[in-house]
Amino acid sequence: MPEVIRPEICVIGGGAGGTAVATSAAAFGVSVALVEKGRLGGSPDSLLAQGLFTAAGRVREVKEAPEFAVEAMSRVNFEAVLKYVREALAVGATNESKERVAALGVRVIEGAGHFTDPETVAVGSDIEIKARRFVVATGSLPALPPISGLDSTPFLTPGRLLELTACPSHLIIVGAGRTGIEMAQAFRSLGAQVTVLDQAQPLAKEDPECATIILDRLARDRIAVRPNVSISLVGYGQSKVQVVLGGAAGGETIEGSHLLMAVGRRPYLEGLGVDRAGIKVGPRGIVVDRALRTTNKHVHAIGDAAGAPHFVQAATYDASLVIRSALFRLPVRANRDLVPRVVSTEPALAHVGLSEPEARRRGYSVGILRWPFVENDRVTLERAGAVGHIKVVISRRGDVLGCTIVGPGAAESIAPWSLAVSQRLHIRALAGTLVPYPTFAEVGKRAAMSYFSASLTSPMVRRIITSLRRFR
Repeated sequence: MPEVIRPEICVIGGGAGGTAVATSAAAFGVSVALVEKGRLGGSPDSLLAQGLFTAAGRVREVKEAPEFAVEAMSRVNFEAVLKYVREALAVGATNESKERVAALGVRVIEGAGHFTDPETVAVGSDIEIKARRFVVATGSLPALPPISGLDSTPFLTPGRLLELTACPSHLIIVGAGRTGIEMAQAFRSLGAQVTVLDQAQPLAKEDPECATIILDRLARDRIAVRPNVSISLVGYGQSKVQVVLGGAAGGETIEGSHLLMAVGRRPYLEGLGVDRAGIKVGPRGIVVDRALRTTNKHVHAIGDAAGAPHFVQAATYDASLVIRSALFRLPVRANRDLVPRVVSTEPALAHVGLSEPEARRRGYSVGILRWPFVENDRVTLERAGAVGHIKVVISRRGDVLGCTIVGPGAAESIAPWSLAVSQRLHIRALAGTLVPYPTFAEVGKRAAMSYFSASLTSPMVRRIITSLRRFR
């Protein structure tokens, strides 16, 4: 007979979102079971990508050292780079170890969980879980397009980059989204020749005006980005990968040493038994309402499994909503516009809220505030490049709807704008915020202050100031 356990909450999947739900609930004294067949903390793809980008950034700094009157030698030890990334991943794994999570009061059950009925999850033949509420947080897997020959061609995915033993001489990347573009610039800095292929526009989900700045930098880095191309066939021979293009470029063959598939991710729901649980699944994953409830009233779904953007911060955002709903019975409404995202390139691109095209599609009458990095003293000191700007989208009343920053320090500078979007702050709150000097954050303050520039030069304001000057 299997052991039957009856926790208040059962979480299926120990990624970032699932672990956040489990540990948060346990902190409030709720009995929690967490089912995971692999490592806790989920896929290390994002940390791995950031590690490679950080190492590549150090290489660029050495190459640019002569600009600061510093003589330096630049020789990339690719094995040492991979060693550094592995060590970083190991630290992350320790922070999310099963022992640590168990010590916080969570019962960690190793194995693959699946629904046997709407109120029961089985783990192997030994354990049955009958919880009051279930949370599906199974994450996602790399999505692979139906390309002829792919099944017989060796290729990499972002999560398998540590399998490399040497830097690719020519890396062909299929997919020009965030991950593909990040890896393109990182490997180019580490010494590889890089070609990026995509059937659509690169960085298609980003503000076109801001994305163009990154693509121009990639062109200067001599990274070949080929948009609007289709792939009819891939193959491998004579130690080379061959990619045959279709469409308008039909018949053209691109040869490289390695192939990286970075075309996105798909929800991981195989073997979960969603049909037996009465859980509806759509094209993007499990169908949920604004409170992240599935069609089974006992089950919530979060993160990649529920069609959220493929970011750790999106999964943890969903987790916070589930805790508020499941434990405190508070009304919640998921708003994925609040999830900030970053393209870790040089220059970086960070975004939160609505872009200008998105805001106009939703019927807002918008205003746009901009300020360039070229006028920032920190940029001048660090010679970080004058290319880039901040772009703020505001409503007619002046409420902050969204913000995109493309330039140095973008990933860190987006934080106050994330607060502004989530709280629907008026732009005056950002204009009145004190920031240290000299910092990249000054660009955001200058953009916010520009909202008041027109009113300061109006004849009425000038008359008021003139009148006030008469008083002592």
